[in-house]
Amino acid sequence: MMAAMSKLSRRDALRLGIGLAATGVALTGSALPLASRAAAAPTYVDGTFVSAARGGVRAHWAIARPPGQDGPLRPVIALHGKGQTAADVMAGGVEQGLAQAVEAGLPPFAVVAVDGGGGYWHRRASGEDSGAMVLTELLPLLDEQGLDTSRVAFLGWSMGGYGALLLGARLGPARTAAICAVSPALWTAPGAAAPGAFDDAADYQANSVWGLPELNEIPLRIDCGTGDPFYAATKQFVAQLARPPAGGFSPGGHDAAFWSSQLPGEIAWLAPLLTA
Repeated sequence: MMAAMSKLSRRDALRLGIGLAATGVALTGSALPLASRAAAAPTYVDGTFVSAARGGVRAHWAIARPPGQDGPLRPVIALHGKGQTAADVMAGGVEQGLAQAVEAGLPPFAVVAVDGGGGYWHRRASGEDSGAMVLTELLPLLDEQGLDTSRVAFLGWSMGGYGALLLGARLGPARTAAICAVSPALWTAPGAAAPGAFDDAADYQANSVWGLPELNEIPLRIDCGTGDPFYAATKQFVAQLARPPAGGFSPGGHDAAFWSSQLPGEIAWLAPLLTA
């Protein structure tokens, strides 16, 4: 494992595109249009479906695989941040990064993204429920696409970091192999939450990740910068867990620079847990 980590350089891991793509910043220059990239790279497939859980919204999904993998890979479900989309997660060379990760000795896996809107990955008063979309609509779709969803991992940034904790816990330890929450959007009380994150105090309580017993049974990694506005709440969240998560706190903010610096360790941590 340590050999794999040393071979997977920061530059190579950055090309995986997940961390910075969650901000909408391309990592390796201008990304090709989705249709062109899909045509050029057999390791990339995407499409859309009408999500009943999101009230009939047509949601875009995308899957990236490393080359030469004919068997059913297990997926990392990558949840985007507020204001972003599946295309933002995938922008910047995910296929190339997956190829480099496998070449470095990490076990192969797929990366999956889906449009979740801005509803913080849970049911809202409007009836839209992007969390249910992931668990009840996206996962069966991934089965149809030849992935192995008997075990999945969740990775997310900011709004998506909160979503990774919530959805990983709801899917449960039998199927959630690991959760990596990066700069998760966490608040210690309903009144502290950002506008739009929850409908009201009852919504906050119904969808809180604080004290969820399932999170004590699933391998967790939580990374957050000490200059991040979510640092204090995340530190309190970590302290109330039954066992310390992997990752930790280090200098950085709620930004692309911090997320990119954490990505190599996160991928090296996730891959063996997902594929065990």
